[in-house]
Amino acid sequence: MYPSATAMVWPGAGHRHEAVAVPGVRLSPGDALVEIELATICGSDLHTVAGDREAPAPLVLGHEQVGRVVALGRGGATSTDGHRISLGERIVWSVAVPCGRCTRCRRGLPQKCANLQKYGHERMRRGWELSGGFATHAHILAGTPMVPAPDDLAAAVLAPASCATATVAAALEAASAITPLDGAVVLIAGAGMLGLTAVAMATDSGARVVVSDPDPARRDAALTFGAAAVSDPRVALDSALGLAAAIVRAGGRGAVPTVALELSGTASARSTLLSAIDVGGVLVLVGSVSPGPELLVDPDQLVRRLLTVRGVHNYAPRHLEQAVRFLAQSGTRYPFAEQVGQTFPLSEVDAALAAASTGASPRVALRPR
Repeated sequence: MYPSATAMVWPGAGHRHEAVAVPGVRLSPGDALVEIELATICGSDLHTVAGDREAPAPLVLGHEQVGRVVALGRGGATSTDGHRISLGERIVWSVAVPCGRCTRCRRGLPQKCANLQKYGHERMRRGWELSGGFATHAHILAGTPMVPAPDDLAAAVLAPASCATATVAAALEAASAITPLDGAVVLIAGAGMLGLTAVAMATDSGARVVVSDPDPARRDAALTFGAAAVSDPRVALDSALGLAAAIVRAGGRGAVPTVALELSGTASARSTLLSAIDVGGVLVLVGSVSPGPELLVDPDQLVRRLLTVRGVHNYAPRHLEQAVRFLAQSGTRYPFAEQVGQTFPLSEVDAALAAASTGASPRVALRPR
């Protein structure tokens, strides 16, 4: 390759990223090489760099990105719907590479494959140096779910599809398998990128959405994404900004939520949402991805109220398809592009991570070229 591809490599906690040149890539049958257009920084990238999440080093972080195919391995590659990928085609790809053969894959859980590999999460190794999004190019392994992306949609809108948007699609599917979203009052805890995406997708499904977040700016953002009402989890439930009042504003007097999505990762939110949902309701846990306080549940309440608690981690290929389809149809109706704040050159990845850690915007981006 000329010029050489470049990967920004994280050596481990307490160290700055180092630029590593990758002058050549050997593509196996079914592989693809993608030139990255834009990558966004996910919360898990921040947790890794801060030392709050174990990760093997050296590591090329990043798993939210969009790019164009510049080379294909022998036999080419196909998208999730069987479409043959073309050179120059714009695509997004899954964070997870399932094997397709293990018991979990055969059970329909490829996102929890027993032999799972994940972009932006694996130790850099010879033959797969371009294994994350913080690079000029990504080496896409055979078997990776890939979805064609619209050419006319902003990269800032598309990049989060392979994490935030697809994860929300999986969470809403998990909820709707228990109770319909159309006409439901849906509670969402957390108005970061996941939460704002969930507001828009649930609203498009006919739900009346209530968002709980302590940050006034995030609550305001939730309203621009279609939330019917917002609340502050720090105040009393029956106060003007409390959850009970917000539910009334969203659904009318006597309204009771049937769906709750926990996207903040806080123990208090889990308990509050579980107590707020109606008989036959479902609580979907998404934000609890690190060890924390136990969720204390009275089994009598689960039984008598017919409650369901579900966990969602990663997503299946169909959810990435749903994510891209949603963004193609509704990505410009909601201010997704505005949720990406500063954009840094790839060489300034450490400055970008510092900016992202302030939480001033749901996403900070890197532009490789």
